[in-house]
Amino acid sequence: MSTEVKVPQLPESVADATLVSWHKQPGDTVRRDENLVDLETDKVVLEVPCPVDGMLKEIKQADGATVVSGDLLAVVEAGEVADAPAPAETSDEPAAKADSPAPVAEPETSSSGGKDSGKLSPAVRRLVEEHDLDPARIKGTGRDGRISKADVMHHLESGDDNAAEDASGASVGSSVAARTERRVPMPRLRATIAKRMVEAQHNAAMLTTFNEVDLTEVIALRARYKDAFTDTHGVKLGFMSFFVRAAVEALRKFPLVNASIDGNEIVYHDYQDIGIAVSTDRGLLVPVLRDAGLMSFADIEKGIAAYGQKAREGNIGIDDLTGGTFTFTNGGIFGSMMSTPILNPPQTGILGMHSIMDRPVAINGQVEIRKMMYLALSYDHRIIDGKEAVQFVVTIKNALEDPGRLLLQV
Repeated sequence: MSTEVKVPQLPESVADATLVSWHKQPGDTVRRDENLVDLETDKVVLEVPCPVDGMLKEIKQADGATVVSGDLLAVVEAGEVADAPAPAETSDEPAAKADSPAPVAEPETSSSGGKDSGKLSPAVRRLVEEHDLDPARIKGTGRDGRISKADVMHHLESGDDNAAEDASGASVGSSVAARTERRVPMPRLRATIAKRMVEAQHNAAMLTTFNEVDLTEVIALRARYKDAFTDTHGVKLGFMSFFVRAAVEALRKFPLVNASIDGNEIVYHDYQDIGIAVSTDRGLLVPVLRDAGLMSFADIEKGIAAYGQKAREGNIGIDDLTGGTFTFTNGGIFGSMMSTPILNPPQTGILGMHSIMDRPVAINGQVEIRKMMYLALSYDHRIIDGKEAVQFVVTIKNALEDPGRLLLQV
């Protein structure tokens, strides 16, 4: 019996998707829930699982095709699937032969299964295929030896793969670099980011106000309690929980910074859904901490850690990225001293964090070396006046310089 494989229902905010790559070809044996194809939306890569055991009979959409919900992707002929390949994993025989129907995976690593191994996340698999790498030669540092995107990038930078080519197109080790050029389609996520950034510049009256914050007390408090915090809550105490809690208090005092514009209306949000910008090899993603105003320090740290793990594995879902009333972006982790962040529409405020640096500061008439950071708030001047923007940043500054305010909510 033939079974149709269709594009799953896409969220309302996603109109269509691009077919990235097929992991099976007509005639291949497939198992139920095995990933058949990757679909890239404006935000994430979706996996389309096979609905039944059987054989892939026909592919209806080619790589690069644009598809919408309900489009027919493939036809699978349902049937029993032999379990013969399974014993090969524990066999003493050498590696799989070239004509083997499926690559053999080593138990202790996620990379031995080849490019089509189900243990590679979509983002990692795509990176491996783009650079024509052999996963078996990449050392995985993730859980159970899984390969992460960082592992692939380290492999490329170290030049371990003899087949790899450098950015100029010349083979690694070549003494003369070929003057070549390459044209590749802009990834869907990067194209979406570019479009949204231009829209933000054109549609909002963006202005940025700066201030600096002394993080000496926060750093001392964190050093004092970080071990006890980890033992109690099972997660490390970072800096973002302090910033998120400070932002929640500031957003409550200045609700316009937590609002959005819809046509000629201002939409006030009586909750704080805070986005944390995360840089990935696919581009900038902004997962959202829902109801951050109701979260404890431990809840915030656990939420951020969970998103970080998802980002590394390429498993962030559309729901994780949808919405948000305010955004943080931290260029400091890359060494940025100062920047002017761009709004994430339809939000009206985004706070840029930067490097923490030792700087001389006048304290009670004396010069002291303190842990200082520059803050940059970009805001939509259409509804937020300069006075409110400055006071918003000062509220965050005061809370961080005297962390007791966060506990007492003053």
